[in-house]
Amino acid sequence: MADPDLRGTFRRPFTEQVAAWRLRLGNLVPTDRWDDIRKDQHNRSFMVSGAKKAALLEDFAGAIGKAIEQGTGLDAFAKDFRKIVSDHGWHGWTGEGTAKGEMWRIRTIYRTNMRTTYMAGRYAQLVEGGFKYWIYRHGGSVEPRLRHLGWDGLVLEADHPFWQTHFPPNGWGCSCRVFGSRTRAGARRKGGDPDKVLPDNWQDLDPRTGEQRGIGKGWGYAPGAGVVDTVRVGAEMLRKMHPRIGADYGQSLSGLIAEAWPLWLADVLAGAQKHPALIGSIAPALQRELRRRDAAPGSAEIMIGHNVIVGAKARRHEAAGDALREEDWLYLPALFAEPDAVLLDERSGMILFLRLGDDRVPQLAVALDHRRRKGATFNLVRSAYRPRLSDIKARIRGGLLTVLQGEV
Repeated sequence: MADPDLRGTFRRPFTEQVAAWRLRLGNLVPTDRWDDIRKDQHNRSFMVSGAKKAALLEDFAGAIGKAIEQGTGLDAFAKDFRKIVSDHGWHGWTGEGTAKGEMWRIRTIYRTNMRTTYMAGRYAQLVEGGFKYWIYRHGGSVEPRLRHLGWDGLVLEADHPFWQTHFPPNGWGCSCRVFGSRTRAGARRKGGDPDKVLPDNWQDLDPRTGEQRGIGKGWGYAPGAGVVDTVRVGAEMLRKMHPRIGADYGQSLSGLIAEAWPLWLADVLAGAQKHPALIGSIAPALQRELRRRDAAPGSAEIMIGHNVIVGAKARRHEAAGDALREEDWLYLPALFAEPDAVLLDERSGMILFLRLGDDRVPQLAVALDHRRRKGATFNLVRSAYRPRLSDIKARIRGGLLTVLQGEV
């Protein structure tokens, strides 16, 4: 069963789309109607209209996740959908009862999740790529929405308010896209028209939908927006705060950090990100212990750079056979939030955060440099790797590592 609108794009999964999808898995929401969840709540939630049982939602999430992460396509999702409905005895859903209605429902669930996660990933790429101009391009549908067609080629700066409401998709089945450019000339080469202007009434609302004209009800938001920017601002604030105040503020950001981290990580692995990211904060209890040792940090933020993940340090760990796998990096915010042990390296002065691991999560170690340099303190991750506990214990016995918190 061919799906020409999506096949060329979605049979090739890309990392930002996968990351945007995974943000939703922490919040499976039971609903009665499709609009029970509105606008950017979709960036952090997964729902299937009418599906209320947790097990049913989990199975639907698994089927959509397979389609996104493995690129298995509409046919495979249709088979999964029918099996899930049968296994759970789910009835009363819109489209049930006819082959045409069933296929409409399958396509709607598949295309909506594929399209919104794809565009959330694109949003992350455009923001982190630092493109000055964004270009709206019509998707080329056979029966175009006239307003969407009217926006084709529009070139606006990345911070223009238009993108907060008009970043596609802008309705059911919308296949419009956005591209980035660093110059107006570059935008023209990508099909944009820098001379095109928005009409003065572009923000007027349609009373039937409550959205700007041309946007479907509930679609007036930018998939993927908000989380990355909020965390970036939070990092700047943490750097300026007294560490004890910053520790509390950093803990309040933990949910947003967990959401933004997969997007930033996906950008790094795709080669599209070189700005450091906020990954956690130094907890108050650890700060007290460091102050007792006259080694207190000047601020609470914990930052990580792309080079730790894809640079020379990562290559050295790869050669040593203790490098983290791509999926292991996803655990780092949780490691800083709840380490099993924290140790002080007596030679380097760095702090070692340790997660002992089990059958479900990997064993991880992260070295944090919090020393003062040239009058400033940089709480920066220097390396992350899979430790051998026997080596850690030997260094403790030899006096090279001191346990500050927890047990090894």
